[in-house]
Amino acid sequence: MRVPLSWLREYVDLPAVTAHEVADRLTAAGLKLESIASYGHDVKNVVVGEVLEIEELTGFKKPIRHCKVETGEATPREIVCGATNFAVGDRVPVVLPGGVLPGGFEVGARKTYGRMSEGMICSERELGLTEDHGGIMVLPADTPVGADVVELLGLRDDVIELEITPDIGYALSIRGVAREAAIAFGVPFRDPAAVEPPPAEGTAWPASIADPSACDRFVLREVTGFDPAAQSPLWMRVRLARAGMRPVSLAVDVTNYVMLELGQPLHAFDRAKLTGEIVVRRALPGERLETLDHVVRDLDPDDILITDQAGPLSMAGTMGGLDSEISDATTDIVIEAAHFSATGISRESRRHKLVSEASKRFERGVDRELPLAASWRAVRLLAELGGGTAGHAVTHAETEAEPPRIAIPAGYPGVVAGVPFTKETVVHRLEQIGCTVTDGDEPAVRRGAVDPTGVVTGGELAARLAVSGPDMITVTPPSWRPDLTDPNDLAEEVIRLEGYEHLPSVLPKAPAGAGLTEGQRLRRRVGRTLAAAGYVEVLAYPFIGESDFDRLQLPADDARRRAARLVNPLADDEPLLRTTLLPGLLKTLARNVGRGFTDVALFESGSVYRPREDGPDTAPTPGVERRPTEEELAGIEAALPDQPRRVAVVLAGEFERSGWWGHGRQECWADAVQAARLVAAEAGIELSVVADQHEPWHPGRCAALYVGDTLVGHAGELHPRVIEAYGLPPRTSAMELELSRLESALPGPVDAPRVSAYPVATQDVALIVPDFTPEADVATALRDGAGELLESIRLFDVYTGEQVGEGNKSLAYTLRFRAQDRTLTVEETTAARDAAVALAADRVGAQLRGA
Repeated sequence: MRVPLSWLREYVDLPAVTAHEVADRLTAAGLKLESIASYGHDVKNVVVGEVLEIEELTGFKKPIRHCKVETGEATPREIVCGATNFAVGDRVPVVLPGGVLPGGFEVGARKTYGRMSEGMICSERELGLTEDHGGIMVLPADTPVGADVVELLGLRDDVIELEITPDIGYALSIRGVAREAAIAFGVPFRDPAAVEPPPAEGTAWPASIADPSACDRFVLREVTGFDPAAQSPLWMRVRLARAGMRPVSLAVDVTNYVMLELGQPLHAFDRAKLTGEIVVRRALPGERLETLDHVVRDLDPDDILITDQAGPLSMAGTMGGLDSEISDATTDIVIEAAHFSATGISRESRRHKLVSEASKRFERGVDRELPLAASWRAVRLLAELGGGTAGHAVTHAETEAEPPRIAIPAGYPGVVAGVPFTKETVVHRLEQIGCTVTDGDEPAVRRGAVDPTGVVTGGELAARLAVSGPDMITVTPPSWRPDLTDPNDLAEEVIRLEGYEHLPSVLPKAPAGAGLTEGQRLRRRVGRTLAAAGYVEVLAYPFIGESDFDRLQLPADDARRRAARLVNPLADDEPLLRTTLLPGLLKTLARNVGRGFTDVALFESGSVYRPREDGPDTAPTPGVERRPTEEELAGIEAALPDQPRRVAVVLAGEFERSGWWGHGRQECWADAVQAARLVAAEAGIELSVVADQHEPWHPGRCAALYVGDTLVGHAGELHPRVIEAYGLPPRTSAMELELSRLESALPGPVDAPRVSAYPVATQDVALIVPDFTPEADVATALRDGAGELLESIRLFDVYTGEQVGEGNKSLAYTLRFRAQDRTLTVEETTAARDAAVALAADRVGAQLRGA
C-alpha cells in the first residue's frame, strides 16, 4: 500500500514531522515499512507561462514549434517544443534556464533546430506527476502567469509504501493507515467514511442475494446524465499515480480513488447494458464469462458472480465482465458496493490466477458497514466531476450478521505480555482501535473467550491469570477489524499500541535435568570426529529419483527401491524421499570434482525414510476445524515411514595431501572402513568387519560392519559402474552406517578408565594365514586368547610372497600388555602371547611365522 503523505494529512492532524518519522511510528505500531519515495523536492524554477506566439518550423522529420511564452518576466521567453497539443493563449508549465526537473535534470538555454530555446515546456510525466507523456500539460485558463508550479500543483510530496500482511486488511486504505497514524501520534482522526447519505428515495436497480454465504450486503446507486468525455482532474490523477494505480477514465478513476481512500472496492456498470434483476449467486455448471482483460473464463460452481437476466456480469470482488463495462458512450452509471465472503473471493482469485486490487482487499476482510458510505462518495464525485446527477435511489440487499463479542479478563493482555496493564489502559487502547468495551461478562457470542475458571491452560500462565482476578470486560470489535476474533487478538492490540519496546526481555528458565540425550551427544561427537579426521560436512536434499536406484545398481527386489513418494515434489525428476544417504553425497562429490576439487572427503548425517511393509499406502487427512481423534493420529503414525538416522562418507583423490614434505597417499577402501571405526569408537563400540557383496560397492572390496550379530552398515570401494554413472574419479570409496543402531547399543554412562601407573609390555607376533582369511577374525582370536592383560592390538604389516607360500599372507601385530597392580614379567607376557597365538591357530588355522 502506497500512502502519499499529503493525502494522509487530510484525515490526520500530523505535527511537523518527516515521512521517515511517520514511518517509524507506523513501524512501531506493527505496520511493516517497505520504502519511502520523495517527489518534487528537487524541482525548482518552474513557473506558469502563457503561449503568445507559435511558429511552425519546417524541414524536420517531426513537428517542431518555436514559441514565445510570457512567464511574468520583463520579456517573453523563446522556447522550442515538439508537442502540438497546445495553442496560443494556453497556460502551460515552463522550466526557466537554471531550473531542475525530477531526477536532477537541469534545464538551460541552448540553440536547437536553428533557434534559441530558453527553457522547456513540460508534460505531466516530466514534472513527475503521472506517467502521461502524450503531450504538454495544459493548465486551467485562470491560472496566474508566473506562479510557482511546484506550490500550485503540490509537486512536493512523500509516499510511504507499506507491506500489508493478511491480518490487517484495513490498512489497505488511506482511512486505515490514517487511523493508525492518529493513534501513533495521539492526534485527532477524521474518518472519511463518517458521512450520512441522504434518505433513500426508491430503488436504483432491482437486486437480490441468492447465496448469503457468498455475500451479506449488496448496494447499488446510480448516476444519470454523466459526460463520458469528462476528464479526471489533475489532483485525482496525481494521487492515483502516486498510490500506484494508473489513471484510465473518470468513471474508473473515481471507483479506484474511493477504494484507495476508504478500502471499499467498487464496480461501475453501464446501466444501458443491464437487463432484469441483478442477483449475487454462485456460478452454474458450464457458465462462462469474458472479463475485462479479454479472457474467456470457464466458471467454477464455487465462484461468486454478479448476474442479471442475460447471465454473468462480473466475477464478484475480482474483475468485471467485458459486456457491461463503461464505454465512451456511457451516460448512465450504476455503482455497486458489496461485502463478499473473504474465503470465497480468495479461492476464486487463486482458482483463476486473477489477482486484482479488489480481490486483495476482499480476501483480507473489508468493512461490512462501508458499502452505503462508499457508494454515496463515488456517485457524488462522478456527479461533481462528470456533470451528472447523483440519484437518491438506493438498492440495499443484506442479511443480518451478529457482531462478535469477546469476554476476557481485563488483566489478560498483561498476562500475555508479562507487563501489568491497568484496566483503564486496556479499555483505552481497545477503544482507540474502535472497539466497544463494556464491563462484565455479557451473554454473547464468545469466540475462544477466556474464562478465569479454567479456559486458560498452562501452569504459570493460569496461575498469574487467577491472581489478576475475575474483572471481566466484554469487547465488541469494530466492523473494519474482522481479524479480531479471540482474546489473544485483543491482547496483541493492547501490547502493540503500548509499545513492543516496553516488553521485558526475560530468558525462560531451563528445567532441571534437561539437556542433550545420549543420542544427541553421540551425533555431535561423530560430527566433530569426522571433521577432525579431514572430512567436510555437507547437507544434501533428502529427495531422490528412480534413476538414482539404477545408478546405484540396486537389484529390482532391493528394499531400498521401496520409497515414499511426495505429493508435491520440488522437482519432477526427484519425487521420492531418500532411502540411503549415498545419492546426495555422490552428486555433491561429482559437483566438486567438476569444479576442479579432485581431492574431496565428505560426510553427511541425517535421516533416511524406509516405508513400512505393513503400513497403509495413504494417511488420513483430518480437517483443521478440530483436533484429530486418537484413531486418526494412529492412522497418521502408521502411515509414516521409519526414519532411522545414518551417517555416510565419500572420498576421492588424495586422502593425505602431497606437498614439499613428499608424496601424499591416495584414498582407498580401508579409509572408508576406518571412518566407520571412528564413528563406532565414539559410541564406545568395536566393529566387526567382514567381507561382503552389497550394492553399490565393489564385490571384492566391500566390508559389512557388525556390532555383535547386528549389521550396522557397509564400507569400501564403489562399483566401477556406479562411479561411471555419477561421473566420479576412479576408485572412489564410501561408507554408510546406521547411527540409530549404534545409539540403541550405547552402553550408557560409564566410569572413566583407571590409568595404570605400571609400564606397558610389548610383544610382536606374525601369523601366516590363508589369504582369504578376514583380518578381523584373526584380530578377534588374538584378543580373546590374550586375556584381560591385553591393553590393545594393532596390525602393522601385511606381507605376501615366496617366504609365506602361495595362497597365504602374513599378518604382523603389536600386542600391548599392562596390569593395574604390578609390573608384568616376561614370562607373563610371553604366556599371554602364546595363548593368543594358540587360539588363533585353533580358530583360523594361523601359524606362527618362522616357527
